[in-house]
Amino acid sequence: MRRSLSPADLFGCGGANSEVTLLLELMQAGGWLMWPIAACSVIATAIVIERAWTLRRARIMPANLVARIWQLHRQGQLTDERIDEIREASPLGRMLAAGLVNRNHSREVMKEAIGDTGRHVVADLDRYLNTLGTIASVSPLLGLLGTVVGMIKMFSVVMESGTGNPQLMAGGIATALLTTAGGLFVAIPTLLLHRFFDSKVERLAIDMEAQALRLVEVLKGEREVGEESL
Repeated sequence: MRRSLSPADLFGCGGANSEVTLLLELMQAGGWLMWPIAACSVIATAIVIERAWTLRRARIMPANLVARIWQLHRQGQLTDERIDEIREASPLGRMLAAGLVNRNHSREVMKEAIGDTGRHVVADLDRYLNTLGTIASVSPLLGLLGTVVGMIKMFSVVMESGTGNPQLMAGGIATALLTTAGGLFVAIPTLLLHRFFDSKVERLAIDMEAQALRLVEVLKGEREVGEESL
């Protein structure tokens, strides 16, 4: 028979079990729904680490890229090979390269090419964020489902054995409380991080669009090369 967790166990006051053992006991006491909640936690953690590394501003928007491109253009070194290097170096480079390929066309053609590429770039920056948002929404629902399952278990025990032995009801109560707490523990930070990354992608998209517009204006002679905005 599975041992019911005492209040001392739940609050880490037992002193007999290690943290790993306590965690496993909490998972066991919470029932099978604790495992999908734990899986959501692992997936969310992996996505957060990957996005934090990928969405670094220095990687997305290398410093002074527009100025370097202008120098290459002025020196007649803006060859197809150089444009390919710019395209592969960064997401901003992909957008600017789309404009550079069409630099001999009109301003509108350049902007349209940059805009088309920019939509693909932003979609890549948004990668996995929908999954992160889904986890933030599903985790508390899994916790709520665990609460319902725990209550059903508790009332089933009451119907069979009455209320004379509270220990028989402890399993259902533990399931209800632990799954609810587990779902919220995963959902709250996941939701906050999803909002953070979503906002960061939006800011990066706006800044990349501004850089691309500056490049178009410089190549078309509509902006002074020496302006600090480059």
